[in-house]
Amino acid sequence: MKLSIVGSGYVGLVTGACFAEVGHSVICVDNDQSKVKQLQAGQIPIYEPGLEELIKKNVAAGRLTFTASIAEGVQNSEVVFIAVPTPPREDGSVDLSFIEKVAREVAAVLTEYRVIVDKSTVPVKTGDKVAQTIARYNKKKVEFDVVSNPEFLREGSAVADLMKPDRIVIGADSEKAVKTMRAIYEPFKAKILVTDLNSAELIKHAANSFLALKISYINALSAICEASGANVEMVADGMGADHRIGRAFLNAGIGYGGSCFPKDISAFIKISEELGYDFKLLKEVEHINAHQRERFLKKIRETLWVFKDKQIGLLGLAFKGNTDDVRSSVAIELAQQMLKEGAKIKAYDPKAMDKAAPLFKSKGFTMCASAEEVAEGADAIILATEWVDFKTIDWGSMASKMISPILFDGRNLLNPDKMSKFGYQYFSIGR
Repeated sequence: MKLSIVGSGYVGLVTGACFAEVGHSVICVDNDQSKVKQLQAGQIPIYEPGLEELIKKNVAAGRLTFTASIAEGVQNSEVVFIAVPTPPREDGSVDLSFIEKVAREVAAVLTEYRVIVDKSTVPVKTGDKVAQTIARYNKKKVEFDVVSNPEFLREGSAVADLMKPDRIVIGADSEKAVKTMRAIYEPFKAKILVTDLNSAELIKHAANSFLALKISYINALSAICEASGANVEMVADGMGADHRIGRAFLNAGIGYGGSCFPKDISAFIKISEELGYDFKLLKEVEHINAHQRERFLKKIRETLWVFKDKQIGLLGLAFKGNTDDVRSSVAIELAQQMLKEGAKIKAYDPKAMDKAAPLFKSKGFTMCASAEEVAEGADAIILATEWVDFKTIDWGSMASKMISPILFDGRNLLNPDKMSKFGYQYFSIGR
């Protein structure tokens, strides 16, 4: 099929590449001319495992192209996916101006029937607004359908998630549109759940909020484990063995971050308020997540006494491993707070340093070329991102480079017994 995707960020690029991989002809549209030229030149602006190879392969095969023209995308495709940003406002609500702008631009160039698909994470009833906008600005009164098709991609494993999805949600009020969407996803051989438009839009916020709840729950338990001498990983294993609960998202740490969970939880709270419901449970999820970071900082302060003039090594800047995304990264929030208190920080991340650099203007912050360089003269090291690379570091050598071998493992990535044998004063979460 002929498809266009408006928006070439994480969701748009991965979706476009994977659709092309199964045989569809895909046009990725973006209003950033420099990004389009970069993509046309074979340069990928984000790091996502497997994505660069997939894009280059399908560009070479002629199934994947890039343009800055919405008209080109709409006129040369049967289905138009909208995958533009939906950033948060200060009050937690969602800024839908990018969605509205695309809807107007699509309407202006519609000349024959198209299926318009919301791929971006949007509040419930957004599809109705998109339909109203297209109808209003479509001067030729061409027939169209609006569909909600939420994405469930995890950064760091997005390609695998799209190629082998748990489920595909199609929210539509038109059998014609549903038939078209089924044809797009037929090569993926996955379970397809067809719902009404509003239910599909709610599913994404409901799913992400529940996963964030699991993370906050295990992080709250980690405090109980520390106070009682229990091991949070053993507790999580015992809980997760119950098939009704499952082990996924029960890893204690310094809290969730990224472009999805913080934004989606705040948005769902605001959406609920606007619908007349006070979602106190999700407010507590947010509170626990913020408190987890403060608990971790308190643990570091109690050990080092004060941050002023301390040399801190920071391993990890991305919000999670296997990505270069630094949006709402807890690692960066920790670094910024320590810098405010006078610490000097040397940081290393396998992929995210270029994107993190503009966030730090302080003279006390230095990027390093390796984990070993981070350890040189450090009063302590903080492991803040769960990169697998950090497991294989020569931690014995690292300890010898430090002023004092103190290690704060914010992701429970390392083995406490091994770290103790290397001479570290080792702190982790809930164990």
